Amino acid sequence: MFALNRDSVPGSSFRTQRKFKVGDRVTTSNGCLGTVVRIDRDEVGEFIVARLDILPGEFAYDPWDLDKID
Repeated sequence: MFALNRDSVPGSSFRTQRKFKVGDRVTTSNGCLGTVVRIDRDEVGEFIVARLDILPGEFAYDPWDLDKID
């Protein structure tokens, strides 16, 4: 097993992590629009599950890969 260096990922800090909630509209790092359907946790940390507008199914994202749409 290897250690993850979170400081090497742009904009990633556990203290300044973006807060999402179910129902938030988001845009992905590649410009797709979607809606947060749940927030889950695994051994690495928190991840966001979103349903995209243009594709069927649900996709998991790291919090720093999504931007909340105001």
